[in-house]
Amino acid sequence: MAVNWAGIAGIAVFYIVILLVGLWAARKTRGVSDPDSVLVASRDLNLFVGVFTTAATVVGGAYINGAAESVYAYGLVWTQAPWAYAVCISLGGILFAKKMRAKGYVTMLDPFQVTYGNRMGGLLFIPSLFGEILWTAAILAALGTTMSVILELDVTLSVIISACIVAFYTFFGGLYSVAYTDVVQLFCIFLGLWFCIPFVMTSEHAKPITNTSSEWIGSIDTRDIGIWIDYTLLLLLGGITWQAYFQRVLSAKSPDAAQKMSYIAGVLVLIMAIPSVLIGAVGFGTDWSETSLNLNKTVPSENPSLILPLVIQYLTPTYVAFIGLGALSAAVMSSADSSVLAASSMFAHNIYKGLFRNAVSKREIVWVIRVSIVVTTALATILALTVNSVYYLYVLCSDLVYVVIFPQLVCVLYVKVCNTYGSFVGFIIAMLLRIGGGEKTLLIPPFIKFPFFSDTKGQLFPFRTFTVLISFPVIIGVSYLTHLVFTRNILGPKWDVFRCVVNVERVREVDDEAVGDGDVGSKEHEALNIDEQSKKKKEAESLLSAGDGLKEDTRL
Repeated sequence: MAVNWAGIAGIAVFYIVILLVGLWAARKTRGVSDPDSVLVASRDLNLFVGVFTTAATVVGGAYINGAAESVYAYGLVWTQAPWAYAVCISLGGILFAKKMRAKGYVTMLDPFQVTYGNRMGGLLFIPSLFGEILWTAAILAALGTTMSVILELDVTLSVIISACIVAFYTFFGGLYSVAYTDVVQLFCIFLGLWFCIPFVMTSEHAKPITNTSSEWIGSIDTRDIGIWIDYTLLLLLGGITWQAYFQRVLSAKSPDAAQKMSYIAGVLVLIMAIPSVLIGAVGFGTDWSETSLNLNKTVPSENPSLILPLVIQYLTPTYVAFIGLGALSAAVMSSADSSVLAASSMFAHNIYKGLFRNAVSKREIVWVIRVSIVVTTALATILALTVNSVYYLYVLCSDLVYVVIFPQLVCVLYVKVCNTYGSFVGFIIAMLLRIGGGEKTLLIPPFIKFPFFSDTKGQLFPFRTFTVLISFPVIIGVSYLTHLVFTRNILGPKWDVFRCVVNVERVREVDDEAVGDGDVGSKEHEALNIDEQSKKKKEAESLLSAGDGLKEDTRL
């Protein structure tokens, strides 16, 4: 087996840089036993670091490799992810960043647990976790394919090695370390890929991209318009409601800074996709039989996820590949820890602490995060080895987040009438419709055939977007209906089993310590909850004075 020592040297150099930056940034934390520094970097991210780390939640191996793969295999018109994710981050700044930072939340699940209770928040953790695991799987798959090209190792072995490195690195780092390595990550990608572009574009083995533009730009068949719209909206709106994104904006020094971070990061995300698009186009017009690539071992058309590392490896001089592939691998590694940390943060803070152990020490929480990192990485590794397409994993990870979490988050933040009943029914309906639509890659057959269903292509109707549109009236309608039923005494207080309408004198399942200083939030967050509970209490007292016999109840 021929070993690419230049590639190995490139990876080693950039890995060392990333590691040193991470260790340096770790000194800014308050200590490994402080969850506040691990989860939200003590809310002390400056604008410069915040912009880069926010952009890096999107820009990584899956984004870079996946964009090149999609242009090469499907055409530019089907490569919606780069521009859709760029817009969605800016949209997140408009809709959520400022509002959630002002309330002092720590994770994306906090508003659900504050409003609906811990159990409902725990239920919504499931699609969020699934999305983060798929995202991590996409990153590992991208890193594994890159390393397999550089080192000529088996892809499976490359993914496993990459996963072990990710788990080790993330295990010892908090958000501060992750954020500062993200800055290095983006510079590595930007400088490394742009350094390769002139050599790639002028390669003797590749046709000018203007000569093949009609092929690599692609087209949309009229029968596929519904699919295109569905995937575009999935990426555009499903790309917002991610813990990895909120972990950044909630770590900003102020609500205004959180919003600015999102706007500027959106522009960066779009710029960072340009080299990948060009590389995908060049790869499409390359005569690979003229290169030193062993076509008996690797055929780009059969392995489109390899197109970016293949182009850099075989269409550039050795010293250029040293920089391009080394920087890309280190950058991918840095982006993986963000997603792993996001999933682990939600589990430790919202599930372990919120549901099982309210009185938990800071050191225990940190160790729960670390164990979760190992488990999350293991699950992501299995998926990375199961699904061949990096771009497909990249899209699929937004799926459940889009159909379930996006409408739920909009409702909990903007529609005051929403309660636990509406959220629960909305969750069930959304999950039923999405699973009913099937998922070929995960071997889930469709048991609901939406309009225009094709036995060969599957669902042609934009059923994901349809599910989102259905979720809004379901959540709001059921919430309003249950509010009327209980407040007008159509059903007695004993039927308010979720204790969110008339049995309102309840203790929040996220206790005061969890939402107080240094863990969940801020004084304005606590004040908001106190005001809300006071309002509910007055409503309960008015019912009592009306003689309906309502007894105060406490929700455990």
